Amino acid sequence: MPTPDEVFDQVLAEETAKGSSPAVAQARAKAARVRAQRGSANPSKPDPSTAPAPKRDGATAAASGATAAPAAEAKPAAGTATKAAPKPAAKAAPARKAAAGNGAVPERVQRLLAVVKPEAIQKVERQPMDRVNVWPHLMAGEFVALLVVMAILTFFSVMVDAPLRELSNVNQTPNPSKAPWYFLGLQELLRYWHPQVAGVTIPNVLILTWFALPFIDRNPSTRPDDRKLAITLWSFYMLTFAVLTIIGMFFRGPGFNFIYPWEGGIFFEL
Repeated sequence: MPTPDEVFDQVLAEETAKGSSPAVAQARAKAARVRAQRGSANPSKPDPSTAPAPKRDGATAAASGATAAPAAEAKPAAGTATKAAPKPAAKAAPARKAAAGNGAVPERVQRLLAVVKPEAIQKVERQPMDRVNVWPHLMAGEFVALLVVMAILTFFSVMVDAPLRELSNVNQTPNPSKAPWYFLGLQELLRYWHPQVAGVTIPNVLILTWFALPFIDRNPSTRPDDRKLAITLWSFYMLTFAVLTIIGMFFRGPGFNFIYPWEGGIFFEL
């Protein structure tokens, strides 16, 4: 009797000679080897009990039904005792058990092609977010702010006299010589540190810090209770430069020396 491996090679060669596809030939050869391992008498052929039942068309089924009907009517007429025919389902169960007992392997093998995750077919609804439209909510507020700033600037320009002065004289330096108000904070720092520190190091550190802030502080919250550190640092920075600017404007006189404005006057012009 051939071994299971010999049966596998024989069936594989026969299926290949018939022109079957490699997948089909491999599947049938494996099934034959399993039948040989389980002691089947003819492992190269599938067990007839496991073969699928042939399909019948409508005409054949109707003819068989018509033939069976007179036979069923003739038996009661003969007066003989008859027994109810067993249901097909009752015959199918012993057939399946017999096939399982013989160790037969069905010829058709079904394989799992893919697994679809349930999340991929579920509908994910978008989370609601608080949003407003640019128009009119944002644009209307910005336009009102623009009108307010324009009104303040117009009022300030009318009320404050800012005439053009004489041409500059390189032989005469005004005393005190003050920078514009937005640079007076840095000029005040020059009274305390070396120009390399007050004029180069500190401004560069501040500028680089401003550029890095969006990457350092990634807190999306806008509530003051959640941004205590950021608000504290920014308030300290603004207060420091406001104090330095006020000192440079009203408390510095000739030679950029410290004076009291109610005693020596105010040496500052816009």
